[in-house]
Amino acid sequence: MPNALISTDPLIAQNFFLEIDGSVVTILASVSGLDIEMEVASTQQVGKDGKSQTIKTLAGRNKAPDLSLVRMAPADSTSDKLWGWFNDIMSKGIKLGDRTNQRKNGSVVLYDSTHTEVARFNFTNGWPSKISTDQLSVDSNDPVKETITLTIERLERVK
Repeated sequence: MPNALISTDPLIAQNFFLEIDGSVVTILASVSGLDIEMEVASTQQVGKDGKSQTIKTLAGRNKAPDLSLVRMAPADSTSDKLWGWFNDIMSKGIKLGDRTNQRKNGSVVLYDSTHTEVARFNFTNGWPSKISTDQLSVDSNDPVKETITLTIERLERVK
């Protein structure tokens, strides 16, 4: 009988960072949207016995999610790389047909408690389309957080 016990430790989402073009841009508090999904094409047809059938097949491409990244808001947005990238897009736009203008490749990288990389999700042609700041309240002692929506064209887990 094969050993049914887990032989490796589970991934613990404890330390994770955003890298853009190979350098760490920011530490993250949470990430969602790490969905790797293939697009499915469906067709309906009637079989020889007269019953309706649904046929599903690969549509030939992957669906690209939007990533939602939560981090502590920087004290100075003017010196923050993400805010700089976002503001540059807001002021200059993204030129139609120029696939390299403002779009960047990057990764969400997970580390274990010994600071060893344990997982990596690479994205292609990403750009920040929205930055939301938490609600502010005089009653709170919590640090202010930001949620960054990163629009991407491809996501893959490589480690």
